[in-house]
Amino acid sequence: MSKAILTLNAGSSSLKFAAFAADGGEPELMASGQIEGIGAIAKGEVKTPAGKTAELAFDLAAGSVDHHAAMGAILGWLRVAGGDHSVAAVGHRVVHGGPDLVEPRLIDADVVEKLKRLIPLAPLHQPHNIAGIEAAMQAFPHAPQVACFDTAFHRTHPFVSDTFALPPSYYEEGVRRYGFHGLSYEYITRKLMSVAPEIARDRFIVAHLGNGASMCAIRDSRSVASSMGFTALDGLPMGTRCGQIDPGVLLYLMSYKKMSYEAISDLLYKNSGLKGMSGISQDVRELEAADTPAARNALAYFVARVKREIGALAASLGGVRAIVFTAGIGEHAWRIREAVLNGMEWMGVHLDGEANRANAQIVSAKTSPVTVFVIPTDEERMIAEHTAKVAGLGVSGSAQS
Repeated sequence: MSKAILTLNAGSSSLKFAAFAADGGEPELMASGQIEGIGAIAKGEVKTPAGKTAELAFDLAAGSVDHHAAMGAILGWLRVAGGDHSVAAVGHRVVHGGPDLVEPRLIDADVVEKLKRLIPLAPLHQPHNIAGIEAAMQAFPHAPQVACFDTAFHRTHPFVSDTFALPPSYYEEGVRRYGFHGLSYEYITRKLMSVAPEIARDRFIVAHLGNGASMCAIRDSRSVASSMGFTALDGLPMGTRCGQIDPGVLLYLMSYKKMSYEAISDLLYKNSGLKGMSGISQDVRELEAADTPAARNALAYFVARVKREIGALAASLGGVRAIVFTAGIGEHAWRIREAVLNGMEWMGVHLDGEANRANAQIVSAKTSPVTVFVIPTDEERMIAEHTAKVAGLGVSGSAQS
């Protein structure tokens, strides 16, 4: 019977997954999908690389669907569509690994306890990652479970990129600039090594622009600085998250507006960013189509913060050879890329407008001193490669998809 690796990315109301065939070579994607509406009336779909789709089945009579029921739907699909494939290992995206979990780990009771202790550092992400792990351990009790951490790639930061200007005791207890989206940055770094190895060994910036957005400065394939900090709120404005904000604003909201922790959390995580500023949506496509003053302002602010972060990260590197755009907005929103890169000639960026509108792999002019790439990310493949290695399945990985 052939072996398959299942990758899981559990959120509060969604569960993304992918299945890879793993028989000693590079992981080969069999299908990927997403379940939405966890905690309510769920729906899910699976899609093969050839474009064939199938809906997942749920027992609607049982009421709302939790992570365990969602895992049951995936298990049911695997039994029907998996053919002669058996789940040999399960890989999990875990948002926070803290200061100590710095590489993918086989999950046991000790690791689960460490993840639970990190909940205060990622209260809106970590509990759902853990719920996904527990559901998968119940659904696949004999398969090794591997945790892959979004913070791990950034643990190479120098101290000045890792700390806040607080007394050292806070740093020692874990109040640090962790950075996130590490699995995406790791994949892009590996991919760039195959596309442009000289640049991958030099200095470049990756802009992971999606509903969650951050940027990373990379030197010789190692993270040097990230726009995100202690939580996934910091840095760039995002779909519904505020990004960088003066801490004094939070003191004002508590002291003068008398807002509770819950109200402030909802504001910063769920009702800010593009959605909050526009009053319409977090989807860039909808904002571009709406073309209202508030929508234009939201997009302009997003572009301005990306420009500012490029300058800051370039300074931390002492110059750059390349900029890479990835994730949903970075890969597909050519108008956003154009707006970000226009006026950046001062740092050696010259845009090829036609290539940019076509979402080509290289969107900079041939004469541009700084090369600008558009490279699709693949966090699921990165998880599959790590899982295969940790579980001893003998799968090689080169990000050559």
